[in-house]
Amino acid sequence: MSEDQRILIVDDREQNRYVLSRILGQAGYGCIELSTGAEALAEAGSVPSLIILDVRLPDMSGYEVTRRIKQDPHTAHVPILQISASMDSSESKTKALEAGADGYLVHPIDATVLVATVRALLRLHAAEALARRSAEQWQSTFDALSEGVAFINSEGRLVRWNAAFAEICGSGFRFEAGDTADELMQTLLGTSEALRQHGPERYRTEFSINDRTVQLSLNQIGPDILDGGLVVVLSDITDRQLAEYALRTAEKIAATGKLAHAIAHEINNPLEALTNLIYLAQASNSLETIHAFLAHANEELGRISRITRQTLAFHRDTRDAVALDIGRLVSEVVSLYQRSAAVRRVHIVCDSHPTPAIYGFHGQLCQVFGNLIRNATEAAPQDSRVVVRIRAVSRGSQPGARVSVHDCGPGIPSHVQKKLFDPFFTTKELKGSGLGLWVSRNLVMKHYGTIRFRTSTRAGSSGTIFEVFLPAATEPQKNVYAET
Repeated sequence: MSEDQRILIVDDREQNRYVLSRILGQAGYGCIELSTGAEALAEAGSVPSLIILDVRLPDMSGYEVTRRIKQDPHTAHVPILQISASMDSSESKTKALEAGADGYLVHPIDATVLVATVRALLRLHAAEALARRSAEQWQSTFDALSEGVAFINSEGRLVRWNAAFAEICGSGFRFEAGDTADELMQTLLGTSEALRQHGPERYRTEFSINDRTVQLSLNQIGPDILDGGLVVVLSDITDRQLAEYALRTAEKIAATGKLAHAIAHEINNPLEALTNLIYLAQASNSLETIHAFLAHANEELGRISRITRQTLAFHRDTRDAVALDIGRLVSEVVSLYQRSAAVRRVHIVCDSHPTPAIYGFHGQLCQVFGNLIRNATEAAPQDSRVVVRIRAVSRGSQPGARVSVHDCGPGIPSHVQKKLFDPFFTTKELKGSGLGLWVSRNLVMKHYGTIRFRTSTRAGSSGTIFEVFLPAATEPQKNVYAET
């Protein structure tokens, strides 16, 4: 034991103080002797390790001293052992304990019992102090989280929440401990269906608060932790969405710039033909010949118009998903890149079979497949083919469409494969933004689809296949990426 553990001995009888002090001093404790309740209250402010307090004091009862010490938050945790030479009834013990005493002994006190009682009270005090510090550290950590966190117990009642939760919700949202989970969800989402439909499962949604976009997630707590229940997490994702939107826009602009090169090749030929046809029509004297030239010129104008419409599809999109023919959409994208690929002596083959309708956004999927086809034509060696296949397939019980893009290029090295979908990762140095595949994967996931690849770097059988699966959705979703 250490004399750092100070014990106050408060008794108006000097003999009693001496005996108690001698016993505890031999056990290794430092003791301070006092004779009145007033002295005890004054010295209690120094927060001793333990107070041994006689019930009968000259200025006030030990019960009153105990009550005052326990009512002061600064000293409430100090353990108090009350002693008495005459008041040994159960009523006296009950009164002492109700006043806040942590133990009660009656004179004559056996030395062994006294030391054992003191040690037990000090152990309890140390355990409570440790628990108190842990609780304070936990609460500080809890409040320091940038995400809002709230706990709902197994009875469906709001138990506690951190400072970030209240801050994200704002002053307009009022909730108190004991509110039901339904009331909380109704306040935040305007509905409590999430709890009834997804209560025992992981659930995530987004909603708006005070012009900010907030992601709400519900996660079930195991029955062995906090008696089960749910943890509600609120994350302010406004800045993240804006950053992702900026990256998507940057990649869209970059993709459009690359597309312009392909469009130039596509439009150049019909423009040259149109110029020649108009010249020949002007030089001809035969009305029938002029009509033939003009009809041919009109066909070339239609071709230019079709290319223009396909190009605009990369920029304009609907707010809600629409039913799409994936085969037709991919064929349109292929037609835009065929001539620029031919300049590099690469031939694009489009093998399309009928597929179920896919609910999606035309411009976003054009961007995905345009990126995959352009990458394939750039990777393909001269005098080779890039094969694009569209098939109806099922993943599990989910029917849908699969689009594969196959090139016979050198393949993707193993050290590159792990980073392929990372933002800003590129093997094209200054020619690439490093956002193409990252944006493509995000857009495919938004359509509840998947994108994956297989590759080989073996000489004689090298190449890469990218596969995109898009499920045949029955309910169109909202375009959260559309420009406003």
